[in-house]
Amino acid sequence: MRLILFDIDGTLLWTAGAGRRAIHRALLDEVGTAGPIDGYRFDGKTDPQIVRELLELAGHPDASSDDRVTAVCRRYVELLTAELEKPTQTTKVYPGITELLSALEPYEAAGRALVGLLTGNVEHGARLKLRSAGLDPARFVVGAFGSDSHHRPDLPAVAARRAAHHAGRPFSGADIVIVGDTPDDVACCKPMGARSVGVATGFYDVPALRAAGATHVFADLGDTQAVLDALFS
Repeated sequence: MRLILFDIDGTLLWTAGAGRRAIHRALLDEVGTAGPIDGYRFDGKTDPQIVRELLELAGHPDASSDDRVTAVCRRYVELLTAELEKPTQTTKVYPGITELLSALEPYEAAGRALVGLLTGNVEHGARLKLRSAGLDPARFVVGAFGSDSHHRPDLPAVAARRAAHHAGRPFSGADIVIVGDTPDDVACCKPMGARSVGVATGFYDVPALRAAGATHVFADLGDTQAVLDALFS
């Protein structure tokens, strides 16, 4: 059985900047500054990490305060809800995602796969984004989120524990496959010996993901059979 874990932003879907706008406003509301957010990269990071690093870059005294970071993330979810409900909001699902998720269903039914999430989004924010894209959060049986740890390399072990509890068997090493669009998605596989499928639908191209050490790399996930072959190779 393979534990297949999908990143969200840049991998499954794109919210056209809704998350960035919501975090920007949440920082202003809660601490009065968003730091140098205009030139700051979000991709590959957890939501709490983003908040903490922007506060550090702004020289804010509460940058190391877990309570303040949590408060910003809570406000962020409120604002993200409003952003995603705007009539002008267009969340898009990337090519091949719907087909791939459907194609995985027989593998799940046969006990060959468990499909989940591994994302830097806090859990509530992840579910909001999925629904905005027309994807059912319940489709993903287990998950690990930015609300579990601000440190992304911690998340595969969290997902593996939850998957083991659900399936009644352990997952380790090559049993785990992480699908993501950034070098950070690839890097977080390495402590557990997991494999990675890189997809260049985010801000990193195919050569960058190969250089990061991804086991397999695709321009997008549109070739369902090729992606299935990579997931189960």
